[in-house]
Amino acid sequence: MKKAAVWLRNFAVLRLTHPSRYNFALPMSSPLASAIVDLSSGDPVMRSAAATEIYRRGRAPADRAVYAWWTNPEFAALCGANPAVTVGIAVKRTTFERIREATGLPPLADVPPDQDAEEFKLHFPNDVSLDVLTTRDPQGSGPIAKFLARFGEGVQQVEFQCADVERATRILKEQFAVQPIYPQTRAGANNTRVNFFLVPSATVGKILIELYQPTRDR
Repeated sequence: MKKAAVWLRNFAVLRLTHPSRYNFALPMSSPLASAIVDLSSGDPVMRSAAATEIYRRGRAPADRAVYAWWTNPEFAALCGANPAVTVGIAVKRTTFERIREATGLPPLADVPPDQDAEEFKLHFPNDVSLDVLTTRDPQGSGPIAKFLARFGEGVQQVEFQCADVERATRILKEQFAVQPIYPQTRAGANNTRVNFFLVPSATVGKILIELYQPTRDR
């Protein structure tokens, strides 16, 4: 319980004054949609502000949805009292290219060929980290294509770094009755090991949580 209290205290600053419905279609005038547009601004200050807004709106409801997991001491040890968290946004191909160009053409992640995604990561001050994702096949049936078709551009997932995804998945199943999307941990971008969990949220319906395990040499 002590680690869960520390975790909540560390992230209290991220709480939203007004809940975000980011996993539904967004009007272009919404703050989240505007922030996604501003990620491709030529002004680095504007890009940083936009990234902070996206991160805040993605992470705050995710923190509230999963904080109970940190009451398990083993899970808390696997993910840390102050976990590394990345907010993943799904965007259309044109938006993807504009953001990538504006941010200096960061390298594309090495995504397994059977997965419907192209992505790159962006880092900003104050530990703000974003994954920008798009579909390889806009007319396909992959998860990014389906998300964009249903909801439009927005926060698609929130990613928590974990030392052992397989063990953490077992804890969630056995101690919290949380079922993973995939029966087994699978390969992710840049040789990570990953699994996903669709978690209920009081403010945004459901949130897709990814646990990811970097390889030892990264």
